[in-house]
Amino acid sequence: MQGKVILVTGGAKRVGAAICRRLHAQGARLIVHYRSSFDEAKILHDELNQKRADSVALVQADLLDIAYLSELVRKAVDRFGQLDVLINNASSFFPTLLPQCTLEDWNDLIGSNLQAPLFLTQAIAPYLKEQLGCVVNIVDIHAERPLKNYVIYNAAKGGLLALTKSLAVEMAPEVRVNGVSPGPILWPQDGEWADEAARQHIIAGTLLKRCGEPEDIAKTVQFLIADAPYITGQIIAVDGGRSLHL
Repeated sequence: MQGKVILVTGGAKRVGAAICRRLHAQGARLIVHYRSSFDEAKILHDELNQKRADSVALVQADLLDIAYLSELVRKAVDRFGQLDVLINNASSFFPTLLPQCTLEDWNDLIGSNLQAPLFLTQAIAPYLKEQLGCVVNIVDIHAERPLKNYVIYNAAKGGLLALTKSLAVEMAPEVRVNGVSPGPILWPQDGEWADEAARQHIIAGTLLKRCGEPEDIAKTVQFLIADAPYITGQIIAVDGGRSLHL
């Protein structure tokens, strides 16, 4: 990880922040993207730069603004002189019951979970090829095991799974592309997941009978970047066995 420059989308909080902390601790320099979470991004930026000066930069962007993505990548390259890894972590998540699906919901969920990873990867591809780098996409076990009442989100993550494999074909042999598929790691902070009974039902559906931690995802991302030179086009489920038990 030493010397690598890594762009993490949605890196300011939750799983994204855990990924940033893990990779930074291993010696990486980071470009931390955020959309609206400036306060969390600034706290993370200051924390990590205190540990290693001038090792983390922030970049703000709405990833649905496709025309701006090339500029985002240019700013990242200008900051550290190279880009070795892209982690497509930014994501919208909310329910869309079939009778209530709207085009606005579609544009948000497909935009953040599928459209943005495609076009950001397109923009960064020349730099990754130059560095023989890699892409890691944060998918979801519900890409293959749909979650009821989340029809558009499921479709978006299913598309990201297929995109991961397609990009592995398109970007070989210079660039590896893989995905990590989380199960129950961090609960959404509102809606049905605030109910303890609903949480316990999900936990009971895992083979390990417990939630995972953001660090579990971060460790797997680190593995795919630093310790998996002959792995590409693969999706690793980090879910306590839930995807086998649904």
